[in-house]
Amino acid sequence: MPADIPPFPHGQDPDRTTPYQRPQPQPYPQQQPFGDGHTQQWPHPEELGPPTTPPGPPVAAKRGRGLIIALIAAVLVCVVGGGGVWAAGMLSGGGTQPHDVLPGNAIGYLRLDLDPAANQKVALFGIARKFSVTKDVFSGDDPRESLYKVLRETGGGLDEVDYAKDVEPWLGDRVGFAVLPQTSDDRSGDNVALAVQVKDEAAARAGLNKLGAGTKESGSGIAFRDGYAILARTQAEADQYAKAAPLSQNERFAGDTDALGEPGVLSFWADLGAIAKSTAQDGATAELVRNSRFTGALRFGDDYAELTGFVSGTGLKPTETDVEPVKLGELPATTAAAFGVSGLGDMVREQWAKLRTAAEETSEGRSLTESSEKYGIKLPDDLVTLLGKSATLAVDREGLSGDQPNAGVVLRTDPAKAREVLAKIESSAAEGGVAPELVKAEGDGKLVVATSQDYAKTLSTDGTLGDEEAFRLAVPGADNATFGLYADLDRFEEFYLGELQGEERANLQVLRAVGLSGRISGENAGFTLRVLFN
Repeated sequence: MPADIPPFPHGQDPDRTTPYQRPQPQPYPQQQPFGDGHTQQWPHPEELGPPTTPPGPPVAAKRGRGLIIALIAAVLVCVVGGGGVWAAGMLSGGGTQPHDVLPGNAIGYLRLDLDPAANQKVALFGIARKFSVTKDVFSGDDPRESLYKVLRETGGGLDEVDYAKDVEPWLGDRVGFAVLPQTSDDRSGDNVALAVQVKDEAAARAGLNKLGAGTKESGSGIAFRDGYAILARTQAEADQYAKAAPLSQNERFAGDTDALGEPGVLSFWADLGAIAKSTAQDGATAELVRNSRFTGALRFGDDYAELTGFVSGTGLKPTETDVEPVKLGELPATTAAAFGVSGLGDMVREQWAKLRTAAEETSEGRSLTESSEKYGIKLPDDLVTLLGKSATLAVDREGLSGDQPNAGVVLRTDPAKAREVLAKIESSAAEGGVAPELVKAEGDGKLVVATSQDYAKTLSTDGTLGDEEAFRLAVPGADNATFGLYADLDRFEEFYLGELQGEERANLQVLRAVGLSGRISGENAGFTLRVLFN
């Protein structure tokens, strides 16, 4: 596995002290320091199969599975329920996790933790108070009771269930959902197990039975392990999962989650190759993900929500040259929105045979090929020249509501050669009746195509967007990102607020900006997506 690996799963903003401190994982092979000062850790490259715990007998239990899914949905509601006591009092964040009790041969895993690290709970509570839709829900002292009320009012089948008697005495704060490999004679696609944290096993069994799980009528099973109730399709499966080597001992899972860092309120993991094999997928797609895993987490800061993750071990051929950062921070400080990608030119050159074959399978692709030959456009060389090292689209906040907003594309390439390619494209467009009025300007190693001469000149010189506080927070690790996106939502309010009034308008006005930063390096890719709040 290449040593040059993405930094972004940790989601740390180098220009800001984040509100949570991630636990330091144990030393791991191929640690790579990055520009923001972090050490990114990535999984072992060896082919490590999941533990060979055999799955239970494929007995159908539709009602039991329905109840399991309903329980998952119910617990998920807790993420937007609760109150001051929950947010400020339950601050441990430690203890047994669902992956410590679910079986280790899982090929997919989702975890919801209503008792994460203290800073995560406080941050989530603060953000929820910004929105009227969740503000009132955060008025009690028990998120689980809020959950019960919501489900009962929405027809959740809880009319005969008393929260104080049947739920509160046993329901804990964590839940985990595992997808397990299909057996040879079971292709129903729902071989799953659920782990629900409980405080009292006897009360939990009685409460779950009243909810319809673990009864003879449902056909589903319940077993207990280290403070969790494990729900499965049958009792035999539940008993088997409770004795199996846990997912936390799966080396691939452990390596990936260590690399992820702070797991936040919600985290997930998927062995994409094992999923493709279990679902009998084959062909190019299955080969592409044969050794791939996808890992991520939902986390909160005091003024943002963050989804961060990475894909490792893809079957994509690494580029032969190092990919330079996309440099969104060098756009003008007045930028309202931008999107940029590096390395497209190299990708087109190296993957041209596959791209051309795929294009020529469509009538549009064949027409494009014929048109390019007619106007002397040499493919892929001219396209590689045009895309260059990176391509960035930018929209300025000045003149945003006018008839012709300031917009442009910055191409980091050989300006003179790129102009020649654009001239060919413009000739083709003019003959087709499409002749947009675009102006060009050259900078140091870049060609700018924009809607106005002034904006083209502005884009041709380095700007200071990277110094803006909103950009720094929304696009962590921007200096090293090979792809990125930024949108100052406050600048676009007049377009999406419209005639909205009252709470709807107030809730949308809480949104401040959105940003995405990521890096593709070899067979690995990492990203962080953030939403900022006013």
